[in-house]
Amino acid sequence: MSDLLARHRAVIPNWVALYYDEPIEIVSGKGNRVVDASGKSYLDFFAGILTNMIGYDVPEVREAVERQIATGVVHTSTVYLLRGQIELAEKIARLSGIKDAKVFFTNSGTEANETALLLATYARKSDQVLAMRQSYHGRSFGAIGVTSNRSWKNNSYSPLNVHFLHGADRHLAQFRGMSDADYIAACVDDLRHVLATAVSNDVAALIAEPIQGVGGFTMAPEGLFAAYKEVLDEQGILFISDEVQTGWGRTGSAFFGIQNHGVTPDMMTFAKGLGNGFAVGGVVARGDLMDNLHAVGLATFGGNPISMAAANATLDYVLDHDLQANAARTGALIIDGLREAAPRLPIVGGVRGKGLMFAVELVDPATGAPAPALAARFMEETKKAGLLAGKGGLYGNALRMAPPLTLTLDEAAEGLAIIVGALEVINAEAAS
Repeated sequence: MSDLLARHRAVIPNWVALYYDEPIEIVSGKGNRVVDASGKSYLDFFAGILTNMIGYDVPEVREAVERQIATGVVHTSTVYLLRGQIELAEKIARLSGIKDAKVFFTNSGTEANETALLLATYARKSDQVLAMRQSYHGRSFGAIGVTSNRSWKNNSYSPLNVHFLHGADRHLAQFRGMSDADYIAACVDDLRHVLATAVSNDVAALIAEPIQGVGGFTMAPEGLFAAYKEVLDEQGILFISDEVQTGWGRTGSAFFGIQNHGVTPDMMTFAKGLGNGFAVGGVVARGDLMDNLHAVGLATFGGNPISMAAANATLDYVLDHDLQANAARTGALIIDGLREAAPRLPIVGGVRGKGLMFAVELVDPATGAPAPALAARFMEETKKAGLLAGKGGLYGNALRMAPPLTLTLDEAAEGLAIIVGALEVINAEAAS
């Protein structure tokens, strides 16, 4: 065991998981690659869990932060005007498509989701919330309440009365083999049944990830949330789209994930990639919902000058370089390549994805059962080959990857070759 690993285990909680049999320390980065303490270089296909959205050592971001630090002001709080916060809020409000939108900044996606749930339950005077099976919305008390993945739930207590819906669980026997239209119809029937049987009046909101992150990049068929929203609108139930992982053009086909469903939600939460590594999160919501709270509120570090400098520079870079289109191009190369390879690899139970957000499901080649051990084996093999990947899913057998949006076509091809090569090695091992 390395000295650093021993020190980590002595002072960091054991529920803070580390990847790899021999965890690595990343000490430098440039572009879409990082270097560990031993000097080994890796092509980064996980981006700090989708957070280093435009890669490492980006001059535009670094210089924006350095300019702010040079003023001597790294914090003033929201009791004073914050130019960078206002400028970023104006951009996000415009991009959101939400009518009369206002923005509140936090430090993380967890805080953002807590804020959205507060806004919704206050507006509707109800603690009843709908969420999706297999979802993940954060590690705090309320966020755990709307999380539907036992691996991430430490507590059965909740400030919310939550009911979970279908939408990303087509592997279940009752849905397997259905067309998109039939599956959407079945899910909508179930929603109506939940509203008729499991709740009282005045449900506050539905909170949903357009693509489930911790869930292994499982996703509802396009159009499901539009169908859900028609039902929600009948009863005035609000819709919160958790865009912590799907925002800022990552899906390639829309700037926010929910737009792939043709839906404008009442609120969207965001975090992760917007600051390209600097801590930033927030909520963009209808102005009437945002202004509705009667008590004074703030986030001490939310919207601070340093994170706002980084986020403004990052968002400008995404827009100026049309990284949404780049995500579509490079993501298609990888996803198409994975789907082409899958039929000759019995350990691959499925490939899914959209833009630079894709996953490979690993299964026992004999039984088709989820194979988390093979996913762990893949992580070691890709580490050896110089690629950083992620894993997750309800059963721990999904390899989930989301490279920086600045990925080049050459890097996409390089990463695809490493992934397929690792799958071939593991497939041969499983067959022997």
